Amino acid sequence: MHFKSPIAMIIPRRFLITAALPYANGPLHIGHLAGCYIPADIYARFRRLMGEETLFICGSDEHGAAITLRAKQEGQTPRAIVDKYHKMFVDSFAKLNVSFDYYHRTSADLHHQTAGDFFKHLYNKGEFIEKTSEQYYDESAQQFLADRYITGTCPKCNYDKAYGDQCEQCGSALSPTDLIDPRSTLTGAKPVLRETRHWYFPLNKHEDWLRDWIEQGILEGEEHHYVDEWKNHVLGQCKSWLDSGLQPRAMTRDLDWGVDVPHDIPGSEGKKLYVWMDAPIGYISSTKQWAKEHSGDWEQWWKDPETRLTHFIGKDNIVFHSIIFPALLKAHGDFILPTHVPANQFMNLEGDKISTSRNWAVWAHEYLEEAPDKVDELRFYLIKIMPEHKDSEFKWKGFQDAVNTDLVNNLANFINRVVVLMHKYYDGVVPEINDLDEVFSARGNKEISTHEAEMLDLFDRMHEVMQGLRTYEFRSALHALLELSTAGNALLQFNEPWKQIKTQPEVVAPVMHLAVQYVAALGLLTRPFMPDTSDRIMDLLALPRLKEEGELLEATNTLAEGFYIVHEGHTINRPKHLFTRIEDGFIERQMKKLEESKSALQSTFEPMKDEISYDDFTKMDLRAGTILEAEKVPKTDKLIRLLIDLGFEQRQVVSGIAADFSPADIIGKKITLLANLAPRKIRGVESKGMILMAQNGDGHLHFVSPDPLCEDGSTIS
Repeated sequence: MHFKSPIAMIIPRRFLITAALPYANGPLHIGHLAGCYIPADIYARFRRLMGEETLFICGSDEHGAAITLRAKQEGQTPRAIVDKYHKMFVDSFAKLNVSFDYYHRTSADLHHQTAGDFFKHLYNKGEFIEKTSEQYYDESAQQFLADRYITGTCPKCNYDKAYGDQCEQCGSALSPTDLIDPRSTLTGAKPVLRETRHWYFPLNKHEDWLRDWIEQGILEGEEHHYVDEWKNHVLGQCKSWLDSGLQPRAMTRDLDWGVDVPHDIPGSEGKKLYVWMDAPIGYISSTKQWAKEHSGDWEQWWKDPETRLTHFIGKDNIVFHSIIFPALLKAHGDFILPTHVPANQFMNLEGDKISTSRNWAVWAHEYLEEAPDKVDELRFYLIKIMPEHKDSEFKWKGFQDAVNTDLVNNLANFINRVVVLMHKYYDGVVPEINDLDEVFSARGNKEISTHEAEMLDLFDRMHEVMQGLRTYEFRSALHALLELSTAGNALLQFNEPWKQIKTQPEVVAPVMHLAVQYVAALGLLTRPFMPDTSDRIMDLLALPRLKEEGELLEATNTLAEGFYIVHEGHTINRPKHLFTRIEDGFIERQMKKLEESKSALQSTFEPMKDEISYDDFTKMDLRAGTILEAEKVPKTDKLIRLLIDLGFEQRQVVSGIAADFSPADIIGKKITLLANLAPRKIRGVESKGMILMAQNGDGHLHFVSPDPLCEDGSTIS
């Protein structure tokens, strides 16, 4: 029996795999795991199983204004905050079996040195431009604001939660000053513009080669990677940035906590590296630390063109890993560029977007405390619903159904049946097969034995799983794995060894022999997805646990050469259950926890008012308008007199919004007006209508604004 194996011809390569550095300002949740860390771990384990030189790198991102603010709020130092979450990350990743070769942190001395040297190298090459600009400053927090700590309304799609560098709804590249009604995410205050001087990286200078590289896979006239491997939403977001025209981006910030701009550079006092220059260099410093502790050569991983660099990230980090960091690496001149950036989209939770601020999440450390023996079950479900090409949704009932149906009823049931029957008929010893033409379902080539056809079918199914792993299609690979288990169950069901053993015992031997090979294949192929399960399957087979040193490549080559994974005469161990069912009580406790989070959040908002009829609603005349004039009402703290343009007339309205808005900042603002509210005098000033406002749980007000293209006077219904 010999198969022509494309697997056997693979030449081992060197793979450097990174996972986005988690920000040390809060715990991990399932969205982080499914979006980045589980897929990266799957890929790293697969490459090791294929015998390829692999290094899997990550670390905690420990700088930035948000950490400083949390430290102030909690009366702690930034170091105490990052130490707390760094330890939580390390513990959670270890319990989740995420197999980093090295997990570092950006507060380490080696990282500061590495990032500072990288900046200095670019500075000495003349890759920066230095300029004075106006940047937003939070007077309450007494600090300049990084782009991600400013939110407002996107001028292109009217999304009211756009960041200062990017709108996550339409994908547009933004500058903080582009935002309508900007707010500090640190305090909720309206920031003011102040002059400051910084070093900018001229991304526009790199636009042409970036476009060729991203859209065509061409770098300096040579093919660099296969473009069709990149996901459509990754290419789409990159093209959106390129089509909008790249602009110079500041690489330094005015912050207290971060990596210093090298002190021998004039004007560096008080300046820190921008987080999106600092953090990705953490991949390099983490590799350096690994090399230092393992007598390795970090440069072969970052400077040798034979190394394939893959960044696993979420979709909110696409442009930073596909445009900004590659441009910095190329400008430096010594580094390779990423071969692939297989970003995932977002995962929602029970019909709502995961939100750390609203505590609407399944926190990794809490799950691990409550269900320490169900790690693979969580990994399995997160892979099954992984948001590879579009947003997906985690449902606790879906988790229960997936575990009970796919893992208990399918995978575990098949393996248990095989082990039980092997001990019942052969005392656990893999039987010899003398006659390969005995009864099998005839699905193969009739010119070869039917048993060989069955082995070829197993080989093909294994290859299907591996192809999904190779091309970052982890959901389809997991589906193929379950199909392999289903095929094993069908093998037993079709041949019915429990009946044949009484009348044709010679037929049962090749059936059970093949069933054991199926179990061995599952032991190998579950390793990237569910490493603990793989260990338990190998223990059942009395085979060594996988060290991820090329065992999958060796097994497939063994099959290709006509030999079996488990030899005749080998004795397997007695049966043990691989999985147990998820009971209703566990799911009910998780749903109750989410309901408590929702109730706690609702308590921070104004209670719902009494129900009204549709007829009551239709009595309201809501109109789009624009603020023409705004001034404070004398001798009041909260009142502003507004003159509203309704298109067909102008209205005077008094509104109690002075605590959140200054009159000069809201002139020209698009608003929604309740136009048929009976007039009344407020502090002696007549008000004819009411501006619609939304109030957050923290008490801050926001305008309920119509689309900017909506004409003044338009009816809103």
